[in-house]
Amino acid sequence: MRLTPEQAAIIRSAAAEVFGTDARVWLFGSRVDDAKRGGDIDLLVQTAQTQPEALASASIAMLARLYRALGEQKIDLVLDAPALRATRDIIATAKATGVLL
Repeated sequence: MRLTPEQAAIIRSAAAEVFGTDARVWLFGSRVDDAKRGGDIDLLVQTAQTQPEALASASIAMLARLYRALGEQKIDLVLDAPALRATRDIIATAKATGVLL
């Protein structure tokens, strides 16, 4: 995994602060592969939040916190929440191939 322990802690903390302490976060994509270089930070956040407006606000807040703490870089955030009622292949892939932070 190509995140430092400090970066992983920052990501976990940001998710807990904005989505709640029950939120779970996976790192997936190229940053999981130690043999690769560069790449954006792909994150999947699983939350029990049910209000679409709250999900949108929390997503923006989490990205803002991460940009402040990690510096501006490409960060992709995918949400897995009951309010979205969507089964997407990216969620299954992220959970299957990603690393739970």
